[in-house]
Amino acid sequence: MMEEKNLTAREAAEILVKVKAEIAKAFIGQAELVDHALITLLAGGHLLVEGVPGLGKTLLVRCLARAIGGRSKRVQFTPDLMPGDITGSVILDTQTGKFFFRQGPVFTNLFIADEINRAPAKTQAALFESMQEYQVSLDGQDYPLPDPFMVLATENPFEHEGTYPLPDAQKDRFLMKITAVYPPAEEEKAMVERVLAGTTGAELSAENVQAVLAPEGFNALRNLASRTKTDPAVIDYAVRLTAATRTSSAVQTGAGPRGSLALIRCARAKALLEGRDFVLPDDVKSLARPVLAHRLTFSAESELEGLSDERIISDLLAKTGAPRV
Repeated sequence: MMEEKNLTAREAAEILVKVKAEIAKAFIGQAELVDHALITLLAGGHLLVEGVPGLGKTLLVRCLARAIGGRSKRVQFTPDLMPGDITGSVILDTQTGKFFFRQGPVFTNLFIADEINRAPAKTQAALFESMQEYQVSLDGQDYPLPDPFMVLATENPFEHEGTYPLPDAQKDRFLMKITAVYPPAEEEKAMVERVLAGTTGAELSAENVQAVLAPEGFNALRNLASRTKTDPAVIDYAVRLTAATRTSSAVQTGAGPRGSLALIRCARAKALLEGRDFVLPDDVKSLARPVLAHRLTFSAESELEGLSDERIISDLLAKTGAPRV
């Protein structure tokens, strides 16, 4: 068992390098996506990934769960999916005449909500309590979720048919949102060669991924990330950057205080991933887009002008002075 009190940031980073090496046995390339998934889990949050089907998002979570010695479950979201299909339900035992709670698939370490925007708002809302309180309340009882717990949700771009925009309240509960892109040709070639080596290629497998540590050990890393030194000037920078989203002419509705908190949580996790026990302003800068963009509602003028969220966040970064620490 890992001794949390004796673990240094450098030692933690070495463990995380091993985790990434195990993931790379099955999930090739997309280093930024892997890093953001680890940062989100280290920060105790949830990740929203937008992209077309077939980019390996589900495989990544399966590999990550195996590498940290945890469990993962996947639910395909559809228009007829019910809240109880996610959280579980109270049912009657016909033999004893008593009611009991049957856990739903959300009772796992890494819950994969595949194509979450194909389900209506009522079903999406079933995840609200799980994502915020890390528990399920049903029939007057609270049922705690496993620790660690993370939701990795995927969604199709809105121009695809049969999708529903996520409610703002739910988007705000995702620590980060990133876009999965097509891999470079060399990575795609390496993936095809590996998948077809000695198999039919019918499906991608995470069987070769080995556990680097137990879930309890990953919690030790997460606790270490929460103690990463953060200079008050860096905190002030994150708050000023978030506040700037509320006064920008390109933004109709800016990010709330949860955005400032998310920036610091992710920046601490990024520092640990890189073997540092202190946060740099550059950590906040590099995470501004995946942390803040999905919390913003852009103005009609910016949409008409075709301004991307990357451009808007870049402008905000340029106008918000960073401290020297």
